[in-house]
Amino acid sequence: MRGLIAAFLGFFIFSPNFSFSQEKEIAQILSQREASNAVLRAFDENLNATFLTDDVLITTGAGTLISGKMDLVKYIKESTGPRMYWIRTPDEVIVNPKTNLAWETGTWKRYQEGSEEPIVGGKYSAQWTKKFGTWLIQSQFFVTLSK
Repeated sequence: MRGLIAAFLGFFIFSPNFSFSQEKEIAQILSQREASNAVLRAFDENLNATFLTDDVLITTGAGTLISGKMDLVKYIKESTGPRMYWIRTPDEVIVNPKTNLAWETGTWKRYQEGSEEPIVGGKYSAQWTKKFGTWLIQSQFFVTLSK
């Protein structure tokens, strides 16, 4: 993940329309994403909820709409079968520091506990919002493209 952060920063440093402020914001979002992936892998749904706004909207890879972080925690805890976790890998992050909004897009993979082979994956997009100095996920949209 650190290599991904360096690549993002290297690309944007040489862009004439890119500011140090945006570089800093992108680094914060990538750090939040990395931490969120780590707590999902540790099966800590409650800690993962701290990366989300209270009114977060999630569309799962199968098209289920989940409204609010408490409903997301409930959805994950009530899932049956082996425990699963998801890893999101950003391909692009765009920040608008004036509106405190950001766009992230990339790939995701779902893993079963104890396995290093993904079960399913696809593409995702996320909207981030900066609240009280911290970037939080406002919405995420997942599309399953491989099994």
